Amino acid sequence: MQRYISGSKIFTGLVLAMLATAGFFLSATSQDVGAETAASKPAASSAFNPDQTKSIEKIVREFLLKHPEILLDVQAALEKKMELARNARMEKSLAANAELLFKDANAAYTGNPKGDVTVVEFFDYNCGYCKRALIGVTKLIEDDKNVKVVFKELPIFGKESEDAARVALAARVQGKYWQVHKDLLSTPGRANEAKALRIAAKHGLDMTRLKADMKSPATTKTIEEVRQLAENMGINGTPHFFVGNRMIPGAPDDLLAQLKKHVSTIRKEGCSIC
Repeated sequence: MQRYISGSKIFTGLVLAMLATAGFFLSATSQDVGAETAASKPAASSAFNPDQTKSIEKIVREFLLKHPEILLDVQAALEKKMELARNARMEKSLAANAELLFKDANAAYTGNPKGDVTVVEFFDYNCGYCKRALIGVTKLIEDDKNVKVVFKELPIFGKESEDAARVALAARVQGKYWQVHKDLLSTPGRANEAKALRIAAKHGLDMTRLKADMKSPATTKTIEEVRQLAENMGINGTPHFFVGNRMIPGAPDDLLAQLKKHVSTIRKEGCSIC
């Protein structure tokens, strides 16, 4: 903790020097960066002169070279602050978008349709982390028969991803979404329309009907709604999971453990928005 205190005046000087270099006029607070600087500063002026700026930069540079670890502390503090702000924005977004997120009657899903906890995943069929996450999602469904998993198709990797998403959503109309979804994520190679159609045919779908459904206004609307929902909630990457008002960005190595933990918490504490 001591290094925060001993470094505070130096960092005050660093900030002031940066502002002065940017052309801002500062109040006479140069005493924070050394008595010599304050003494040489004309009372009528609130800006650092070139010599003062050089002195400040030298002090800051020497201090950081001696104590580079403080940059890690600053970075960690900034990341924590940003995370808290991001979580606060997400809480508001969850409340505002809960209906479409958790209760959309047209959403693709697997698991228990009347499950007591709903897990939502935003994903793309060409996202490597989404492919990895499939293992955890599948195991969760196998282990917990009272969970519902809702899938939000968010094709952020281009037209091929959208074409694959359209095939999967069309397969939902014939009751084969989960089967097609799993195969698209687990089959090696890039997902596209041709590959998705081959997978759909393998599962015995009516291909004439499926090709019509994948281009239907309803399918287009679903994809557009999810894109808008992701934008409203600040989701710009896949996969992204929600378990009630708790979220898991990405596909951490312990994804299954995190999913189960959040499901357990929601069961104990409830969820006012889902």
